Order: sequence, then structure tokens, then C-alpha cells
Amino acid sequence: MILDLFAGPGGWSHALTVLGAHDVGLEWDEWACKTRAAAGQLTIRTDVARYPVWPFAGKATGLIASPPCQAWSAAGRRLGLVDQPLVHQAVADLAAGRDTRAELLAACRDTRSLLAAEPMRYLHALHQHGEPEWVVMEEVPDVLPLWRQYAAILRAWGYSAWAGILNAADYGVPQTRRRAILLASRSRAAEPPPPTHAQHGEPESLFGPGRAPWVSMAQALGWGATDRPVPTVCAGGGPGGGPEPFPSGSRKALVDARNSGRWHPQPEVTSRVLEPHQRGAGWTARHGPRAATPALTPAPTLTGKAGQWKWALRSNNQANATVRRADEPAGTLFFGHRANECVWVAEPAPGGPIETPAAPQAVRITAQEASLLQTFPADYPWAGNKGQRFCQIGNAVPPRLAAHLLAPHLRVPLDPNDFTLAA
Repeated sequence: MILDLFAGPGGWSHALTVLGAHDVGLEWDEWACKTRAAAGQLTIRTDVARYPVWPFAGKATGLIASPPCQAWSAAGRRLGLVDQPLVHQAVADLAAGRDTRAELLAACRDTRSLLAAEPMRYLHALHQHGEPEWVVMEEVPDVLPLWRQYAAILRAWGYSAWAGILNAADYGVPQTRRRAILLASRSRAAEPPPPTHAQHGEPESLFGPGRAPWVSMAQALGWGATDRPVPTVCAGGGPGGGPEPFPSGSRKALVDARNSGRWHPQPEVTSRVLEPHQRGAGWTARHGPRAATPALTPAPTLTGKAGQWKWALRSNNQANATVRRADEPAGTLFFGHRANECVWVAEPAPGGPIETPAAPQAVRITAQEASLLQTFPADYPWAGNKGQRFCQIGNAVPPRLAAHLLAPHLRVPLDPNDFTLAA
């Protein structure tokens, strides 16, 4: 049995399925559980902090854990950093068989902080049975000191352990998502998998195999299949579910723009942050279900001067938001708060104007596009309304990264074609 704590909507689980294995996921969120059920993944809906460990004793070969990151993430208030000494104390106590969680939790500024200590409760109980054979854990970079504490404890228990920061883009994920990773094994040397990609492609040499260039958003979304790598546009509606019709006349504009070929990508554009006064009038345009116009058949709302612009993805609404061109990987995708919207914005092409009424509207990324950028399959069965789907996608582990981390422990080769891009 592979035990998956804080299993979410199935990033680890989908990777295991691709590798020919399965897990038992423990998850509390209702919509994540519904997504997992639709994907055929075994799930126990429960509070990981309250569920007993004894049902898994004597059965667990692997343990996976991705505790909630909201207390630690730069997208939140980061009170986990304030609570970090308490979390370290909880890990040390649980490793020694002492459960001091109640008193430590009472002192925490964010009640979610202590969830990062929960894997140690499971590890200590399973250790009494000589289990698990291997451990893989993932969190935001600020949790690395905690993972190093785990690694030291696991080494004392006879494991080989490694903790460090990995960039998902180095493993074929179209996103420069940096994460703190813990790897441990009783049967093999724990070390990170060799990167398969690099910011600039590297040819094979006498010193080792080559590495492909980072995967761009355009590649992942299938925009390279045409000469118009641009986002699907919808407008109107609100943050919940339900239909969002195109504004009057824009459906014809979509068809006319695609047929006229007025959009011409400009890969050499230099990305930059758009200040508020540079945003177009459509900055607040919102998207809806894309059943009629899926991400694999992108279509823009354009004007006669559309060839002077290039799409880029802005990671949130804050002044220091990351802006990446479509021919680059995305920045880290995170959702769950209005300020964390990811939006396609128009960047001026070389020689184009800085500001013009003819600029294409800014458009919120669709859930399907975000899902593909996280390397989920195009038909992954996300449950819930838009907000619920976005939260699940942002919190998930990219399955392609997960597969690279899991394959050595399962002793199976990872075929890159198992995570085909939308082409």
C-alpha cells in the first residue's frame, strides 16, 4: 500500500497511475475528494490530523505527503514562518513518541502550520513495523528547514535521505514551480532524479545525456500547432459556476480574427510587469466554461492592430507579479484568492505602441489551461465550480514532476511520452 497524506485532487495519484501503481489518499476537501472519485482514485475523506495510523501498519510500502501550503506560501500571510519553531518542536516530539500537538497548536498563529508535522506521526507509528520502504514529501521552499529535520530523523532510523529545492521546469513541467522536496529510502540511495530539461537546451556530451529546453506554455497548450498561439476568450459572469455567454458580437469577432490571420506571434518580445496604468480596459474580463471552445483550439478577440501585440501570462494582480511570454514556462500557478488570478495580458510587439485602444483584452486563464500547465491530462475530471477547480489545480503537485520523483522508488522507467503535451 502507498499512503498519500493530504492527497488533494490527485497529482501524486495520477502520476502513480501512469507508472502502473495506485495509492490510498487521505483528503478532507469535499471537491478534491469528488475529483479523485471521478478519476477513479481510492480516497478516505478524513482529517489527516485525526485519522488513526493503525489501519495501515504492516501494509505501507510508501508514504507520500504534501501538507497544505497556505500557511507558508508567498501567496498567503506566511504565518507558518512565525510558527516554525512550534512545528519543529512537534516533529521532534512525535519522532520520540510524544504527542504534544494540542498544546503546540494552541500557540500557533495559523492553525494550518502544524499540519506539516503530521507526516511524522504516521512515520513514527509505521517505523515500529519497519515501514515504509520509501518516503516522498513536497512543500513550498520555505519548508526546507523542516524537511531537513525530517531527513535527519529518518537517517537515524536507517534511511538514506535527501532534502532540497527542485524546479519543476527542469522535469518538463511548463512552469518554473520551485518546491522543497524530501526523499528517503531504506533500500536505495536517496537522491533527486536527474533533470531532463534546462532553461537552454544542452546537447548530449561525453559527460552525460543532453537536456531539452524548458517546455513553454505555448507548447503545453498546443498553441504551437498553429501560427496563432493565443488564449481562448470568454467574458462576463462571476467567480462561481454557471454559463458565461460571450458579449454581443464577440463570437463573430473571434471567427473573423481567426480567418483573417491578423495575429502574428512575436517570440522576441521582452517580458515585463504591466503597471496598472498600462492595463487595457478589459483587465477585469472574466472567463467561463470552455466546453464550446476548448484550450486546444485557441481563439482571440482581436482588433485591426492585433499584430502589434503578444500574449503573456501575469501570475497575479499584485505590483510585483511575474509576467511570462507564451513562449516561456509559466511562473508558479497559485489560486484561491482574488489577488491571485492568473491573467493573459497583451505585451507590445517590437515596434508596437505602448498603449493603444486597439490592444486585445486581458483575459483570465481558464481552468483547463491551468490544468494543462500543471501537466494534468486535458480530460481530467475536475469537480466543482470555477473557484473550486482553480483552488484544486493551484494546490496540486504537477503529475509530471511527481512521476519523476516516484519512478525510482517503484523501480519502473518513466516514459516521457506518458505525459504528452497538448499538440
